[in-house]
Amino acid sequence: MTSAMYTNSVPVFKQLLTALKTILQTTAAEVAAKSLQPDAFLQARLFPDMFPLLKQVQIACDFARGIPARLAGVDVPAHDGNETSFADLDALLETTLAFIGGLDAARFEGSEGREIVLRPGTPKERKLGGQAYLSSYGLPQFFFHVTTAYAILRHNGVAIGKKDYMGAY
Repeated sequence: MTSAMYTNSVPVFKQLLTALKTILQTTAAEVAAKSLQPDAFLQARLFPDMFPLLKQVQIACDFARGIPARLAGVDVPAHDGNETSFADLDALLETTLAFIGGLDAARFEGSEGREIVLRPGTPKERKLGGQAYLSSYGLPQFFFHVTTAYAILRHNGVAIGKKDYMGAY
Protein backbone atom coordinates (compact mmCIF):
# COMPACT_ATOMS: atom_id res chain seq x y z
CA MET A 1 0.00 0.00 0.00
CA THR A 2 1.29 3.48 -0.88
CA SER A 3 1.76 5.98 1.93
CA ALA A 4 -0.97 8.60 2.22
CA MET A 5 1.81 11.17 2.56
CA TYR A 6 3.05 10.21 -0.91
CA THR A 7 -0.46 10.07 -2.37
CA ASN A 8 -1.35 13.48 -0.95
CA SER A 9 1.80 15.16 -2.21
CA VAL A 10 3.55 13.87 -5.32
CA PRO A 11 0.47 13.18 -7.50
CA VAL A 12 -1.00 16.57 -6.52
CA PHE A 13 2.22 18.38 -7.48
CA LYS A 14 2.42 16.44 -10.75
CA GLN A 15 -1.18 17.28 -11.68
CA LEU A 16 -0.93 21.01 -11.05
CA LEU A 17 2.60 21.47 -12.40
CA THR A 18 1.66 19.63 -15.58
CA ALA A 19 -1.38 21.91 -15.91
CA LEU A 20 0.79 24.98 -15.24
CA LYS A 21 3.27 23.79 -17.88
CA THR A 22 0.43 23.56 -20.42
CA ILE A 23 -0.91 26.98 -19.41
CA LEU A 24 2.52 28.55 -19.86
CA GLN A 25 2.94 26.85 -23.25
CA THR A 26 -0.47 28.24 -24.29
CA THR A 27 0.61 31.69 -23.13
CA ALA A 28 3.96 31.51 -24.94
CA ALA A 29 2.20 30.48 -28.17
CA GLU A 30 -0.33 33.31 -27.82
CA VAL A 31 2.45 35.83 -27.11
CA ALA A 32 4.36 34.70 -30.21
CA ALA A 33 1.27 34.61 -32.44
CA LYS A 34 0.28 38.15 -31.48
CA SER A 35 3.88 39.49 -31.49
CA LEU A 36 3.55 40.58 -27.87
CA GLN A 37 6.44 41.23 -25.52
CA PRO A 38 7.03 38.12 -23.36
CA ASP A 39 8.13 40.24 -20.41
CA ALA A 40 4.70 41.89 -20.35
CA PHE A 41 3.51 38.52 -19.03
CA LEU A 42 6.63 37.17 -17.31
CA GLN A 43 6.97 40.32 -15.19
CA ALA A 44 3.22 40.82 -14.66
CA ARG A 45 1.92 41.06 -11.09
CA LEU A 46 -1.54 41.16 -9.56
CA PHE A 47 -0.45 43.98 -7.26
CA PRO A 48 2.80 45.94 -6.95
CA ASP A 49 3.88 44.24 -3.70
CA MET A 50 3.41 40.73 -5.12
CA PHE A 51 5.95 38.66 -7.03
CA PRO A 52 5.74 38.56 -10.84
CA LEU A 53 4.73 35.49 -12.83
CA LEU A 54 8.33 34.27 -13.19
CA LYS A 55 8.85 34.22 -9.43
CA GLN A 56 5.44 32.65 -8.77
CA VAL A 57 6.35 29.70 -11.01
CA GLN A 58 9.83 29.41 -9.47
CA ILE A 59 8.40 29.33 -5.95
CA ALA A 60 5.71 26.80 -6.89
CA CYS A 61 8.48 24.57 -8.25
CA ASP A 62 10.56 25.14 -5.10
CA PHE A 63 7.69 23.89 -2.96
CA ALA A 64 6.94 20.99 -5.33
CA ARG A 65 10.57 19.83 -4.99
CA GLY A 66 11.15 20.70 -1.36
CA ILE A 67 8.06 19.27 0.26
CA PRO A 68 8.31 15.72 -1.09
CA ALA A 69 12.12 15.73 -0.77
CA ARG A 70 11.89 16.55 2.94
CA LEU A 71 9.09 14.04 3.47
CA ALA A 72 11.10 11.35 1.67
CA GLY A 73 14.24 12.23 3.63
CA VAL A 74 16.31 13.16 0.57
CA ASP A 75 18.24 16.31 -0.26
CA VAL A 76 16.26 19.14 -1.79
CA PRO A 77 17.74 19.80 -5.24
CA ALA A 78 19.49 23.15 -5.58
CA HIS A 79 17.95 25.71 -7.89
CA ASP A 80 19.51 28.95 -9.12
CA GLY A 81 16.27 30.74 -9.98
CA ASN A 82 17.71 32.40 -13.06
CA GLU A 83 14.82 31.76 -15.45
CA THR A 84 14.02 34.67 -17.75
CA SER A 85 11.79 33.22 -20.48
CA PHE A 86 8.87 30.92 -21.11
CA ALA A 87 11.34 28.31 -22.39
CA ASP A 88 13.29 28.57 -19.13
CA LEU A 89 10.10 28.08 -17.10
CA ASP A 90 9.17 25.10 -19.25
CA ALA A 91 12.58 23.55 -18.54
CA LEU A 92 12.22 24.28 -14.81
CA LEU A 93 8.81 22.61 -14.72
CA GLU A 94 10.16 19.62 -16.66
CA THR A 95 13.11 19.25 -14.27
CA THR A 96 10.82 19.55 -11.25
CA LEU A 97 8.40 16.97 -12.63
CA ALA A 98 11.29 14.60 -13.35
CA PHE A 99 12.64 14.97 -9.82
CA ILE A 100 9.35 14.33 -8.05
CA GLY A 101 8.49 11.57 -10.50
CA GLY A 102 11.69 9.79 -9.52
CA LEU A 103 10.97 9.73 -5.79
CA ASP A 104 10.33 6.27 -4.37
CA ALA A 105 6.91 6.14 -2.71
CA ALA A 106 8.30 3.78 -0.06
CA ARG A 107 10.52 6.58 1.28
CA PHE A 108 7.37 8.40 2.44
CA GLU A 109 6.42 5.62 4.90
CA GLY A 110 6.26 7.10 8.39
CA SER A 111 6.90 10.63 7.17
CA GLU A 112 3.75 11.94 8.83
CA GLY A 113 5.69 11.82 12.11
CA ARG A 114 9.05 12.95 10.72
CA GLU A 115 10.27 16.27 12.12
CA ILE A 116 10.69 18.89 9.41
CA VAL A 117 12.80 21.93 10.27
CA LEU A 118 12.14 25.05 8.23
CA ARG A 119 14.92 27.65 7.96
CA PRO A 120 17.25 25.72 10.29
CA GLY A 121 19.61 27.78 12.42
CA THR A 122 17.89 31.09 11.76
CA PRO A 123 15.69 33.24 14.00
CA LYS A 124 12.75 32.06 11.86
CA GLU A 125 13.44 28.35 12.50
CA ARG A 126 10.25 26.34 12.87
CA LYS A 127 9.76 22.63 13.52
CA LEU A 128 6.72 20.76 12.25
CA GLY A 129 5.67 17.14 12.12
CA GLY A 130 5.47 15.76 8.59
CA GLN A 131 1.66 15.73 8.48
CA ALA A 132 1.37 19.36 9.62
CA TYR A 133 4.19 20.35 7.27
CA LEU A 134 2.35 18.87 4.28
CA SER A 135 -1.25 19.79 5.04
CA SER A 136 -0.95 23.07 6.96
CA TYR A 137 2.15 24.62 5.41
CA GLY A 138 3.40 23.00 2.21
CA LEU A 139 0.25 22.40 0.20
CA PRO A 140 -1.29 25.82 0.99
CA GLN A 141 1.97 27.53 -0.04
CA PHE A 142 2.16 25.53 -3.27
CA PHE A 143 -1.50 26.18 -4.16
CA PHE A 144 -1.08 29.90 -3.45
CA HIS A 145 1.75 30.28 -5.96
CA VAL A 146 0.19 28.10 -8.67
CA THR A 147 -3.13 29.90 -8.28
CA THR A 148 -1.44 33.30 -8.38
CA ALA A 149 0.44 32.36 -11.56
CA TYR A 150 -2.87 31.29 -13.11
CA ALA A 151 -4.58 34.51 -11.94
CA ILE A 152 -1.82 36.72 -13.37
CA LEU A 153 -2.22 35.11 -16.79
CA ARG A 154 -6.01 35.12 -16.70
CA HIS A 155 -6.03 38.75 -15.57
CA ASN A 156 -3.80 39.61 -18.54
CA GLY A 157 -6.21 38.09 -21.02
CA VAL A 158 -4.84 34.60 -21.62
CA ALA A 159 -7.75 32.40 -22.71
CA ILE A 160 -7.61 29.83 -19.91
CA GLY A 161 -10.18 28.59 -17.43
CA LYS A 162 -10.71 26.32 -14.47
CA LYS A 163 -10.32 23.20 -16.59
CA ASP A 164 -6.85 24.41 -17.61
CA TYR A 165 -5.91 25.13 -13.99
CA MET A 166 -7.03 21.67 -12.84
CA GLY A 167 -5.36 19.71 -15.62
CA ALA A 168 -5.91 15.97 -15.93
CA TYR A 169 -7.06 14.11 -12.83
